[in-house]
Order: sequence, then C-alpha cells, then structure tokens
Amino acid sequence: MSEKLGFILLAHTALDRVAQVARFVAQGGNPVVIHVDARTPAKAFQGLQQALTDLPDVRFSKRHRCDWGTWSLVAAMQTAAEQMLAQFPGVERVYAMSGACLPLRPVSELEAWLARHPDTDFIESVNVGDVNWTKGGLSKERFTLWFPIGFKRNKWLFDRLVDGQRLLRMKRDIPDGIVPHIGSQWWCLTRETLNAILTDPMRGPYDRYFKRVWIPDESYFQTLVRLHARRIESRTLTLGKFDHQGKPHVFYDDHLQLLRRSDCFMARKIWAGSDRLYQHFLAARDAAPSDAEPQPSRIDRHFARATEQRVRGRAGLYMASRFPVRNRENGKTAEPYSVFQGFTEVFQDFEGWLAAVAQCRVHGHLFAPRKVQFAGRERVFTGGLSDSATLRDYNPRAFLTNLLWATRGERQCFQFGPGDTQGKDFDLLRFMATDSNAQISVISGAWAVPLYRSGGDFAQLRREAARLQRIETAMLDVLQSPQTRARIRIWTMAEFLENPAEPLHMLFDEIAPHAQARLIRIPDMVDLGGFGSFLQELRNQGMQPVLMGDFPQTPVSPDPSHRMK
Repeated sequence: MSEKLGFILLAHTALDRVAQVARFVAQGGNPVVIHVDARTPAKAFQGLQQALTDLPDVRFSKRHRCDWGTWSLVAAMQTAAEQMLAQFPGVERVYAMSGACLPLRPVSELEAWLARHPDTDFIESVNVGDVNWTKGGLSKERFTLWFPIGFKRNKWLFDRLVDGQRLLRMKRDIPDGIVPHIGSQWWCLTRETLNAILTDPMRGPYDRYFKRVWIPDESYFQTLVRLHARRIESRTLTLGKFDHQGKPHVFYDDHLQLLRRSDCFMARKIWAGSDRLYQHFLAARDAAPSDAEPQPSRIDRHFARATEQRVRGRAGLYMASRFPVRNRENGKTAEPYSVFQGFTEVFQDFEGWLAAVAQCRVHGHLFAPRKVQFAGRERVFTGGLSDSATLRDYNPRAFLTNLLWATRGERQCFQFGPGDTQGKDFDLLRFMATDSNAQISVISGAWAVPLYRSGGDFAQLRREAARLQRIETAMLDVLQSPQTRARIRIWTMAEFLENPAEPLHMLFDEIAPHAQARLIRIPDMVDLGGFGSFLQELRNQGMQPVLMGDFPQTPVSPDPSHRMK
C-alpha cells in the first residue's frame, strides 16, 4: 500500500463545516478519523455520520467529554490516533487538526512537500523554561502543581487551589527522563514517532502525570516527542495567530487574500459563517500544483499591527476599554496643535493674520467663559461640536480631544489665557502641558492690555488685574513643571516686544514647516503708548504687576511694517 497522509480531526460544533473539510481531505484517498465531543447532541452527530457515509476512509472514534485545558483533549487525540494507526497501515504520517481548521491548499501539495522532508516530525515543541509567551500566570507551575479541575469549569475554585498549593509550597515530581515542553496542539507526526509515543512502556506513568498538568494538550505530545523523534522541526504547519492575551485570532471572509498570501497548508480558527473562505479553498482547482514553501511571516505584520491597535489604540481616539484609566491612551490627542496666550491682546486681528500666513484653522478663545469662540465664530463646528459653554464645560478634555480628532489633517490653533475657564486644579492646562502634540506659546502679563484699553473704574481694574495675575502665576507653574511634555515657550511682554519678529518667525516655522513662502510681515500691534504708565499706576494703588517684565513707562511701539531678516 502506498504511503499516505492521514488526518485526525477533533470537532464539537459547526459539524456541517466539519463534513465539508473531511470530504475535501478524504476525496483523494486520505483516511480521516473524526472525534466528536460527547457533549455534542446525538442528532447532530448522526447527521455528520450520515453526511459522510459514502466515504469509506472516514471513520469515527470513541467519544470523550472534552473540556478546555484538560486531559480529555489528549485522550481524544490518543483514541483517534490509535484508531488511525490500527485501521490504516498504509498511513505513514498523521496530521492533527480541529473542526475549526480549513485546508488552504490541496492535500496533494502537502503530501509532496512532506515527501521532501522525510523522517521529520513537525510539532511546536519548546522548552518551558525558554518561552515568554505563555499567558495566565502559569508557566513552569503547570508541570509542578496539581490541576484536578478545569479552569473554565470553575475559575474561582481553580484559582483557590493554585493559591493554596503555592501557600503550602507543594510541588509535584516530574517523571524521570522527560523535560517539559509546550507548543501548539496541532502537529504532523510520522507513524514511527506517533506509534512510539502511544506504545511507550512508560505511557501509564506519563499519562497519570499529565492528567493533572494544566492544558496538557499543549504539552503531552510536545514533551514526549523529544524521547522518540528522529528529527524535529519545532513548528506547526497550521497557520494560527494569537493576540496579546494568548487568544487565537478568528479568520473571516475579509481575510481571504491574507490567507492566500501565506501559502500555508492549513489555518485556524475559521469562523463557521465564512462562506467565502470555505467556497474558495475547498473548491476544485485547475491550476498546476504549487511547490511554494509556507510563508506565514508574509502576513505577520498585519497581525502585529492589529494587535498594536487593539492594545494601544489610535492616537487621540479614546476607546471604551481604556477611557476610564488615565494615561493608558496612545497619545492624548490625534494631531499637533498650537495654543497662544497673550497674542490676541498684543496684536490686532492676530487670528486673521495667522490663518492667512500659516494656512491653518485659527480659533479664538475656545474656553471663554460665555461661549466657545470657533474660527469664524461658527455655532456648530466639525464633529458636531456646539459653541455652548455649558456643554463644553461638562468635559473640557473630551471637547478638546474630539475637536482634534474630528479635524485630523488640519492644524488647529486657539487662544487660551487666565480669563478662560480653567477647570478644577487647572486640569485642562495640565492635560495640554503633558501632551507631546501641544505647542504652547505664552506672552506673560499680556492680560493687562485689555484692562488698560478698557478705561474702566480703576479700583475694579486693579482687583481684576490682581485676580488675573494670580491665575497666570499658577498657570506658569503648571507649564514649568517636570511632567511637562509639550513644546512650551514663555516670554514676558517686555522680552517679546523688544523684537516680536523673531519669536513670530520661529512659531511660523513650527506651525507651517513646509510652507514655501516666508513670513514677510508681522501683524499690527495695539497702541501701547500709555501702557507703562498704567502699570505704574497699578503699583501706586498697591498692586504689584510682575509678569510683564521690566516694562518701560514710555515704550517705543515697533514698526508694524517691520520685515523679517
């Protein structure tokens, strides 16, 4: 009898798909032994048997009640493997697969590929002391503690038994001669190796030991194959991808091109409703047989990107899984943005000038107490954001992050100062100061210019000046804290007005780094002819203005037509 490849198939649900896969692999004369979970209803099991009665090389093994992570899965594989070896003497290799597996290439191509690797067992078998990808907190302990119950049957009791054994420092003896290995339970073994494992004189002690190992289906064959195999390639021929929690990725119809690109022979887990995948890969093929090597690495980057997006999320997008936990976000905001403090007080029409020269969206005071000052003073802005201060103040952080998310690709600039809504303990400013996307530029003391120009009652102006100075002092403390990650620049009014063109040029280059046109003209400044005298009068009235710097009583106004050098 010619050498053949046999399949053992473990199934418990979606038996209609199991029938399709079994027919596909058996139609070329390859034997299949199917184990169906004893929990599966008898009617469904009989339907599967009836669907495959026309295939003489499809058999059904004795059924076991299977629980995840327990010995029952190993027992099911042993029973099916023993039946395969006993009833099909021509089978020289046995491939283990599940009911959620799907052949991606014809069985003939797999047989031809295996023929080029004689006497080789393909099974992921890694020393438990050398891996770091086990999940659930149990690595070596899965072999040294007792696990009499299944994890999924009673999680609370399972955890208490583990805790108790750790507390009592209990430890099982590993049978002599074996070194624990773990790996995928989906393997392809030669008849010689599989028979040696199943007829090993020490099988009784080994089985008794592994019955109390945690998830023995990932360690039984993976460990014992080291005692009997001539040559091992520690890899599985079944394509499977796992997420950061150790759970398998499920393949759907939209993964069709990825699965084709991998050139793998088998894949799991396939969603039972993926009609397109089953129709494509189980259809008859007219193309010439391919001898391509399996290349699962071709699609690794797609799953790595998916895992990263699942774990970290997209910058500035607050997902329900991480929103309640501060600093678990992948970037506080979605895009770089600029915050200006004091510029609209010093320059005339600063917003219009910046929007024209930098070609960005320039807002007024987004956090003004009475109303949100969107660019153009729109009432409803991109993303359905209202100019209502009440709605904004319900969650100022979310207001800012939503605005930046909804306007991705366009630079947002806005004004923010001591007269704006600050929130509890300057919460919003702390958020911006620790955001690496933020660029914050401050002209300290500029809040006094509108007071000077208002011409109101001086006693009231003095009280308001004192209030704003206290607020701005606290704001500067926040901006200068060690936790700051934003790009922050602070000038006193006196420093800034010595040469306003230089800082404006620097800010322009940062906001519009790819702009071809250079900044030619600075915006017109407000008239500050009597500002120095105003500050002196504040001092005379008992209020000490310090944030403006050493501002002269008779400053010389810069030439508004000053050109950049």
